[in-house]
Amino acid sequence: MQTVATRIFDFLDLYVKPQNKPDTLACKRHGEWVTFSSQQFCEEVDKVSLGLIQLGVQAGDRIAIVSEGRPEWNIVDFGIQQVGAVSVPIYPTLTLDDFQYIFHEAEVKFVFVGDAGLFRKLIDVVATAPSVEEMYTFDAVKSAKNLTDVMGKADEANRPKLEAMKAAVHPDDLLSIIYTSGTTGDPKGVMISHRNILSNAEEGRKLIAFGPEARALSFLPLNHVFERMVQYVYLRSGISIYYAESVATIAENLREVHPTVLSTVPRLLEKVYDKIVAKGYELSRVSRNIFLWALDLGLKYDPNKDMGWWYNTQLSLAKKLVFSKWQEALGGKLQMIVVGAAATPPRIARVFWAAGIPVCEGYGLTETSPVISFNRLYPQQEIRIGTVGMVIDGVEVKLADDGEILVKGPNVMKGYYRKPHLTAEAISADGWFHTGDIGQWVDDKFLKLTDRKKEIFKISAGKYVAPQAVEAKLKESFFIEQAVVLGDGQKYAAALIVPSFDAIKEFCRIENITYTSDDEILKNEKVSAKIRSEIENENKELAPYERVKKYHLLARELTAANGELTPTLKPKRRIIQEKYKAEIEEMFA
Repeated sequence: MQTVATRIFDFLDLYVKPQNKPDTLACKRHGEWVTFSSQQFCEEVDKVSLGLIQLGVQAGDRIAIVSEGRPEWNIVDFGIQQVGAVSVPIYPTLTLDDFQYIFHEAEVKFVFVGDAGLFRKLIDVVATAPSVEEMYTFDAVKSAKNLTDVMGKADEANRPKLEAMKAAVHPDDLLSIIYTSGTTGDPKGVMISHRNILSNAEEGRKLIAFGPEARALSFLPLNHVFERMVQYVYLRSGISIYYAESVATIAENLREVHPTVLSTVPRLLEKVYDKIVAKGYELSRVSRNIFLWALDLGLKYDPNKDMGWWYNTQLSLAKKLVFSKWQEALGGKLQMIVVGAAATPPRIARVFWAAGIPVCEGYGLTETSPVISFNRLYPQQEIRIGTVGMVIDGVEVKLADDGEILVKGPNVMKGYYRKPHLTAEAISADGWFHTGDIGQWVDDKFLKLTDRKKEIFKISAGKYVAPQAVEAKLKESFFIEQAVVLGDGQKYAAALIVPSFDAIKEFCRIENITYTSDDEILKNEKVSAKIRSEIENENKELAPYERVKKYHLLARELTAANGELTPTLKPKRRIIQEKYKAEIEEMFA
């Protein structure tokens, strides 16, 4: 009898079934939380597998999943795995051209979508994709075939065939083709094997060390390998997974679920922080001063140091008066926030740590399944704020002469689907994967990211500017929501800036300025002067050649829906530069 998982779907028999939990998965429907027990989850996975066999699915066939996070995503994912087929998870927000490209290149056989909106969005693309035989929905949609139709085809007579198909899956077989949106160029299909992501999940279990009594709230897209791998960790450890209804309902869902752990990207954590700070500014004068005192105290916190008796005494008071309310707002039981996909502003990590909510930042890429390094709370606390932590066990990292981070280990992808030339460029003959990220070591063992190699630009004076570092510095201002720094070949660096309109509204209230609209308020002289002083303030902490000499204020947030950000909320620089060409040319005129 098998006692150790060698394929991801082994988790079901070895760990999920024995947990016998009433709420392995949960989601909210029609205002009520609906749970899936361990037994129900495993039974529905088997029904999907048996249904796929009846539909003629063979090992290696590609099946797409296009949906927000929900229990059916996991059920179909594991159902696909058990028959040796290959899942192709796709972000629902991608363009029709991207869907067409992926369906054709991957020769997708079946497509599973979440709801009516996605069904309508993809119906024409599916009709023109020669390999796609059928599209199924998770929600009941008029005139659409449903997941229940697949499960309804399950025939117990095929059980021996299913067991044989499971047994035939090798750890090095392809588990998934994950298309990276990237900040430039066409999507690339990253080929991930069972061994790749299993190695990461087993290490992740030691780092997110909670047991069956814990709950996780999930709101990131499962199409992203970060959230997907974290969920494999949850299932492996018996942590219940509760799916938020949407990003808009996270605050409400936190209070309902009382999670122990959640994973997020820095941008969403920044939004939570900014909303808390904005509410703090709305308090009466005395309460506001107490709030700002606690915030200032939090900004000085370092989990790696003994902060001293006087600081700790003040922090204890700040926790009672201010930070206890932060804990309550996040559900009251939160013990860890796992952050990945981009660099976390140190000030945000410090304040959450001070509030008694550990923020553990990690680093990885889709091509590394994904985790390379992590700031550790378990088995013992080893944290350096401003870094992405220590390299996880079983993975090797070295820095090239130019500072590029190179990685070797069982988590490194098999390659890019049907792009051997790109695979050869990314992975050297001796197995080192070139991440494209520039890094450095802190205290000899903590990895710190400085920028993307391809995004660093040179101004005409010959100095190199790392835009992400400058953007991070600008966004330390409460008045700056987003920044995109430019200047390749120019005399100086410039930036497109989206101000924080919450901060501006509060500034207008204090200064007795009438707030009309986002567009109009940016023309106000006092508001313009305030933003200018904030930029000048942040510039002081940058090298002279990094400083933003000119900027253009945008009255609308950059979004993934408008194609300006990746699904993990990183700027798509090429698209932004095309869209705001006139504004950029004016800054350099």
